[in-house]
Amino acid sequence: MTDDAVDRIIAQWHREMPDLELDSMALYGRIHRISRKLGARLHRLRAQQGLGRNEFDVLAAIRRSGEPFTLSPKEIGATLMLSSGGLTGRLDKLEAAGFVERLPDPADRRGLKVRMTARGREVIEEAVRTGIDLQDESLSVLTAREREQLGALLRKLHLGFEDEPFD
Repeated sequence: MTDDAVDRIIAQWHREMPDLELDSMALYGRIHRISRKLGARLHRLRAQQGLGRNEFDVLAAIRRSGEPFTLSPKEIGATLMLSSGGLTGRLDKLEAAGFVERLPDPADRRGLKVRMTARGREVIEEAVRTGIDLQDESLSVLTAREREQLGALLRKLHLGFEDEPFD
């Protein structure tokens, strides 16, 4: 098997500090690099679709909620772990692009609802489809069995971090 950038880093650390066990550094180094590289590819793809990561996340949360594709800002914020201040700018951009509209909440005179427009639904569904295609392409170096094994192992690892917050 061919060495990768992580192998070269590990070899350097092993040379400098031969007493260290470096398996975990190698595993997390690869997870980190793969995540960053795929994230950059997805960012470029979404930018072509007129979406930043933040706008994608809001539209995806609304789309996943199902018909009528309407959530309160509080529900969106809870799903994305955002403050109301952090959400306002995202909603402003999405509304200006014609992807969402803010409507009065019929159940609360002081509240708002955010409803996805037909254009917003079209954009997010295309973004999700092309994103999955890119992810599938990235995983094409693995067999179906390897993908299944990797999925099970990553799920197990992720469960160990379930209560850890994102920064």
